[in-house]
Amino acid sequence: MIKNGNQIALLGTSADPPTSGHQALLEGLLRLFPKVITWASDNPMKSHTVSLQHRQSLLMALVQEINNPNLEIKQDVSSPWTVETLERAALFWPNQELVFVVGSDLAQQIPTWSQTKAIFEKARLAIVPREGWPVQQDHLEVLQRLGANIDLLPLQIPASSSSSIRSKYQVDQIPAAVLQILLKQNLYGLTPSRSSKLT
Repeated sequence: MIKNGNQIALLGTSADPPTSGHQALLEGLLRLFPKVITWASDNPMKSHTVSLQHRQSLLMALVQEINNPNLEIKQDVSSPWTVETLERAALFWPNQELVFVVGSDLAQQIPTWSQTKAIFEKARLAIVPREGWPVQQDHLEVLQRLGANIDLLPLQIPASSSSSIRSKYQVDQIPAAVLQILLKQNLYGLTPSRSSKLT
């Protein structure tokens, strides 16, 4: 995919906590888009383990670790509702084409989201294949009938998940800057002694 200078990739994430998969995705998007915006979100379909403020701090640590001037955390666009996020994003970047990025694991859920057709009027939809969640043609057809302009991104994201980190303390899947904060603040039950036993 050739970078379109008028596009901005938008990636909201629960970041509960951010994983090596999040890092791989952000770095991959930076290879495809001239500007990537991310933020910590409250997903109305999930129960979050720590506060939005904590998750924002963790995501900020990851963004700083990636250290790319074309990657920005913009918490002001965060909303539990995608259509509101896109409305806010349009105010910040009125002359840019917005590209809303999701993993392939969410493709089947999108038609159940609030104001789906309005979402597709405000942004293109970019789907990233996620290991273990192959893109299904019938899911794409449903989205297209609802008005989605879909880009399948040429990225492969590892199967790391925040839930596995929370339940199994898989510290090898946590970016270094994020792990440092988790240990310092004893988030998700991680402590230096527990971490040393698991590595």
